[in-house]
Amino acid sequence: MKILKSFAFFILASAAVFAQKSEWSFDKAHSQVKFTVTHMLISEVDGHFKSFDGKVITNGNDFTDAEISFEIETKSIDTDNEKRDNHLRSDDFFNAEKFPKISFKSKSLKKTGNNKYKLVGDFTIRDITKEVVLDVTQGGVVKDGYGNEKAGFKITGTINRFDYNLKWNAFMETGGMVVGEDVDIACNIQLVKKAES
Repeated sequence: MKILKSFAFFILASAAVFAQKSEWSFDKAHSQVKFTVTHMLISEVDGHFKSFDGKVITNGNDFTDAEISFEIETKSIDTDNEKRDNHLRSDDFFNAEKFPKISFKSKSLKKTGNNKYKLVGDFTIRDITKEVVLDVTQGGVVKDGYGNEKAGFKITGTINRFDYNLKWNAFMETGGMVVGEDVDIACNIQLVKKAES
């Protein structure tokens, strides 16, 4: 009898945890995926991707250990310069025709302070996957005027583009590289919770 009661409790507890699962999608009208790279050692060039999508699975509104995945279309890169954007889409950089997607899949999201998290996951460019660690700040959770539950986040981090075979460069007379190796990532993401069925 004791074993049966313990088993029943386990089933009920598991069902309760499962019932708390929530799915969030990207509110793309209020989200941005941006990057910055050094140019000629003296300035920076900013850009963003116009097309991306993803989802987040949480336990209710608790984002600790959330499951996060997203994809970015490489051809949607935009640095406000058509010639440069076409070069970035070429095999010197992303090769958007052969590798149309950049992807990310989380391994962990751990709370480190008040609304602060460390996000660890696999980041893939040109079919090369590397583990990255990103800083996350949660802006909060609110309901909009239509009753939709929204959550806001800022995600920042740095990757070395050479790790992903984005190795094109030219050297200046002073010996420095035209394009820096490190790329700073800054994403402003707004999520919308999927309505319970």
